[in-house]
Amino acid sequence: MKYNIRKTVIGITLACTMLASSGCNEFLNDTMPTDKVSDKVLWSKPEYAKLALNNCYHYIRIYGVYDNDGTGQSRIGLTEGATETLKYGSLTRMPHMSFANELAFGQAAADYTTAESFLGGWGSYYNRIMAVNRTYADFKKYASFDQATQDLIEAEIRYFRGYLYFELIKRFKTVVLRDENLDAVGPNAPLMTEAEGWEFVYQDLLFAAQTLPVDRTGEDAGRLNKAAAYGMLSRAMLYAERWQDARDAAKEVIDLNKYDLNPVFKDAFKSKNIESILEFNYQLAGPNHLFDDIFAPKGDAGVVRGGMGVPTQEMVESFELATGGFANWTPWHATSGTTVDPPYASLEPRFHATILYNGATWKGRTIEPFIGGRDGWCSYKDDPDPQGRTTTGYYLRKMLDEGHDLSVNYYSTQPYIAIRYAEILLNYAEACYHNNQGTDISEANWAVKEIRDRVSLPYTNKTGTALMDAIRQERKVELAYEGHLYWDMRRWRLAHTAYSNMRVHGLKIENVSAGVFRYSYVDCDKQDRQFPEKLYRIPLPLGELQNNNMVEQFPEWR
Repeated sequence: MKYNIRKTVIGITLACTMLASSGCNEFLNDTMPTDKVSDKVLWSKPEYAKLALNNCYHYIRIYGVYDNDGTGQSRIGLTEGATETLKYGSLTRMPHMSFANELAFGQAAADYTTAESFLGGWGSYYNRIMAVNRTYADFKKYASFDQATQDLIEAEIRYFRGYLYFELIKRFKTVVLRDENLDAVGPNAPLMTEAEGWEFVYQDLLFAAQTLPVDRTGEDAGRLNKAAAYGMLSRAMLYAERWQDARDAAKEVIDLNKYDLNPVFKDAFKSKNIESILEFNYQLAGPNHLFDDIFAPKGDAGVVRGGMGVPTQEMVESFELATGGFANWTPWHATSGTTVDPPYASLEPRFHATILYNGATWKGRTIEPFIGGRDGWCSYKDDPDPQGRTTTGYYLRKMLDEGHDLSVNYYSTQPYIAIRYAEILLNYAEACYHNNQGTDISEANWAVKEIRDRVSLPYTNKTGTALMDAIRQERKVELAYEGHLYWDMRRWRLAHTAYSNMRVHGLKIENVSAGVFRYSYVDCDKQDRQFPEKLYRIPLPLGELQNNNMVEQFPEWR
């Protein structure tokens, strides 16, 4: 195999600008008359080998919430669009538009090819897995540098393979195992059991976690470290329901004493903050993303699209009062409307860092999500093309860059925080709850309290279902719009009841007079949502069924 070194280098930027070192530039400028090198040369020096791995780091971006091309987490846009927390307003059949509603309404489940297309990506996963396996095979065949460095390279390779298989198994449950033994790879191969799949993921991520150092410095700054590997292992083992393994992995991160909750919640999404364990950094020259233009309020300068997905009233009501407990939202459930202002100002800090509401301050102005306002409001379906207006009375704030001027730069560069310490605490809490050995229940309560202490919310220790309910509540609010909730509801097997025969809502806001608004409760779906139980497993794609004579479609999809 020949490796295109220039293609490998261009466009990769990780935390601490991993590839900005002069060493990489000297390698490119001084040793290569062309842009291709042989396998043997590539694996002859550590600096060359690291370049071969750099494209793998794009997987962090591809499966993140800022993904631009729809080949990662889903084709619908944010997977929260299939939950009660986010509403996509356009009827156009595209990502970040009606695809999310087709999935939420159960329409996508009527056709296994559509269901696989929206959430699966079987083929793209295996293309990436095979790319990692080819790299792994070449590494084992040709690597000729010191053993310590070889161990680090192997740990990175196995991390990315374990990560890709985790994403695959969480969708399909039973998958085909293809490893670095390329001679054994053929089109016909059986599905391994789910338990075998999770064990494969466990071994890859555990090797990475045990091998990678706590800190990466110098030219390696920004590459995978021990916490990133243990963090991903804790996440994967929650899905596997291997509670002791999930608990142990999360505890390894906690016991490093290197990470902590950022004192200010909204700052937890800034690059290289104390809460960031694994992140992908963008740059204007590329790779970059369009998250701001997709979700920014219509009234922002330079917005082309804007407000394509907006928070729902259900999500707003999931936030507690700053003093603890939930507000009584009954007065704002009247379809006839009320001129009483909603209790936005009384809600906890995470609400204000997550959602833009009528009267909120944003980019030096006041948000106007009312009929005729600068940002505007429109009725779902009655206006099939919102053109940036909200259908719920809200806009997303979380992860948007308030300092970014879209009229100057269309593309955005805020980092994607793939793993943060708050998730580790919540993984730990859930694993301890289910493990329920020794001091696990007190440890679970400790972790939940840590999360709530950051935003000054009171907490009383709990047991039994009350504790699990508290953990679910904190995951929903703390990790909102970070790509967890839809998959959490699937692994908890709550989606088929919570997301069936229900609709999401918002507030239609009318400007009655200066400073007086009428808020009317509105149905933002206009048909019931449905989550058929067969959707807990994504169907096999037609290509695999046609090309692999050792598999057949899952029973629930036949």
